[in-house]
Parts: sequence; C-alpha cells; structure tokens
Amino acid sequence: MSGPENQPDERALIEAAQQDLSLFAELYEINFARVYAYIAKRVGERSATEELTSHVFHQALANIGKFKWRGAPFASWLFRIASNSIADRAQRLQREASRESVAQPGEPAHPQEPDLEQVERIARVYQLVDKLPLDQCYVIRLRFAEEKSIREVAKQLSKSEGAIKQLQFRALQSLRACMSEENV
Repeated sequence: MSGPENQPDERALIEAAQQDLSLFAELYEINFARVYAYIAKRVGERSATEELTSHVFHQALANIGKFKWRGAPFASWLFRIASNSIADRAQRLQREASRESVAQPGEPAHPQEPDLEQVERIARVYQLVDKLPLDQCYVIRLRFAEEKSIREVAKQLSKSEGAIKQLQFRALQSLRACMSEENV
C-alpha cells in the first residue's frame, strides 16, 4: 500500500489535497485503519482511541499545507502526529493524577516507536474485512470493533444467535484464507 511503487500516487494525492482540502478524504480513507490501529495498540481504550484518531486527522487536515514531501510514506507523518497526541494525553493524565494527589503508576510519558509492520498488518486486516460480504462485514465489525456480544449483534441485525455465529465463523474462515494467501 505504501511501497515505493505507490509513492508517486501518494505524492500526487497529497499535492492535490494541498490545493483542494476536499481531496483530503482519500488520504483519510487510505490511512484511517492504520492510524486507528496504531493508537489503539498504545492507548487500549476505545473512546480515547476514537478521540485521538479524530484529533490526528483534524491536525493533519489543518496542517496539510505545511506537509513537505520527503519520500517517506504519508502515514509516517500521521504516526508522528499520533505519537505526539498520545504523549500529550499521557502528560495531561499525569498532571490530573498529580493534582488529585494520587500516586499511581501511569502511562509512559513517551510512547514506544511504531511497529510499522504490525500497523500495516492490522490495516490490511481492516481492508480484508471491508471486502467480505456485507452481512459478514457487519458481524465482524460489531463483534470485534464495537465489542458486542453475539446476542447484541443478533438483536441489532434481527437474526438468530445461531445465524450470527455462522456468519462470524464464515467471515473468520474467509479472513484466514485471504491472510494466508497474502501472508498478512
């Protein structure tokens, strides 16, 4: 996705978005899953992950005009924004905790460097989920992204719990097959 063969396309997308901010949407679509996965791995809390992901793309959109192409993937710029946002959040939480005079071991002040291979792998899984049949895609998203129970998913989709289990099984089977073919 962000290999050297795609860099001219990515560069063209960035330059187009710098001229017309409405074209930033394509950069958002391409990079959302990997930025979300990067943040989720470090924060571990869904609401904070969603908030930070939103903040990263808001910052990127606001500063796209300042972005200078240096041959590195656009995602690395987004990861740097994410890393800074995570660090700011950790420092804010530490300040709030110290104000409450509660000494608790908190999050590290400096988040780890991104494991780009892991982030790419997670992003690829998100893309594969998007290619599943619609009902399987919904089940996977509701079960794993939104962490809903089989019963909750069945109720939301107006299907039996057995049908949801079968859809989930088929979806996971398809994902495993695709992943083994691609060595994700």
